[in-house]
Amino acid sequence: MTTLTRPLRSLAGLALGVPTALAELAFLLATAPLLAFPRARRHVLAAATTLADVEVRRLGLLGGAEVSGYDGRRALRYAAWRWPVGVLGALVLALLVAGIGAGVRIAWDWGRGEPFDGMEPTMLLVLYFAVLGLVLLFLEIMGLVGLVALERRVARWALGPSATELLERRITELAESRSGIVAAVDQERRRIERDLHDGVQQRLVALAMLIGRARRGRAPELLDELLHQAHEEAQGALGDLREVAWRVYPTGLDSLGLRDALATVAERAGLPVTVHYDLAERPVGQVETAAYFVVCEAVTNAAKHAAAGAVTVEIFKKGTVVVVRAQDDGRGGADPSGGGLSGLARRVAALDGRFHVDSPYGGPTTITAELPCG
Repeated sequence: MTTLTRPLRSLAGLALGVPTALAELAFLLATAPLLAFPRARRHVLAAATTLADVEVRRLGLLGGAEVSGYDGRRALRYAAWRWPVGVLGALVLALLVAGIGAGVRIAWDWGRGEPFDGMEPTMLLVLYFAVLGLVLLFLEIMGLVGLVALERRVARWALGPSATELLERRITELAESRSGIVAAVDQERRRIERDLHDGVQQRLVALAMLIGRARRGRAPELLDELLHQAHEEAQGALGDLREVAWRVYPTGLDSLGLRDALATVAERAGLPVTVHYDLAERPVGQVETAAYFVVCEAVTNAAKHAAAGAVTVEIFKKGTVVVVRAQDDGRGGADPSGGGLSGLARRVAALDGRFHVDSPYGGPTTITAELPCG
């Protein structure tokens, strides 16, 4: 939404709120006697819900408001509290129209060299009206901004979720987060077991076989060759073991911090990785760890599955949230429900964060994580 469109939409929303406020007032006056009759009350509450539905659509012009499953009683309460706000909006808009009309009349008369209301356009008088107009315009704009906030607050109070509903939502989120953490830990354990079995264990078996052959060997040339191969296998096993340990948790993250740890990831990636790190201070441990693994998974996917030529990583703070964004120029089509990405989503959700994957076919793939740090 552009800078010009937003205030125009807000003005349209406030203007539409004037007739709806009058309709709500008329509705309340007409249906108040009917609430005493059970049959009629049911129809009144249904009509109030319809009015509330119209208001919710109008509130979309004002930026929307958090509403949730309101019934007829809450819709009726909203109508009772909302119509005075609409009348106030009518007065503020009337003052705006009157002020603009007066300014246009003054400019028109003085522009043609004619006096306005018997006043000639002297320099002092022009300056006086200019300053007065700017002050009144400022007050009018503040009034409109306050009206938009008041409209949204009334809707949120009357039609939004109750404290009980918010608590139930939070309990549901925590339950899902807990189960996600358990699943993520189990998935990570299986991955470590697979890495140890397919990598380190195979190398150790080969090393044991080479040492056994060397013990049985008699020719010095064969013994030297077997010892050389055993030495290479031992080095490879150590490298695989370090790789597994690094993927479990990089010790450099504690000692060096996130910036240097990501620099190491970029060096080991096998493709160009550009890291834009814009954090003034070091985040807390859980956020730092989650950010690290988000970048690692994004770089690994780009190198192994996306046929990417380069990856760009951005880490910056937005309010009380650390934003981690990784974008590659690969072929796209990443599946958010895949093992690695779904595990990241659960890890981020455990911190009350947000995780989003945008990967259309043909690319690019953008992985974004928002991690609360406040």
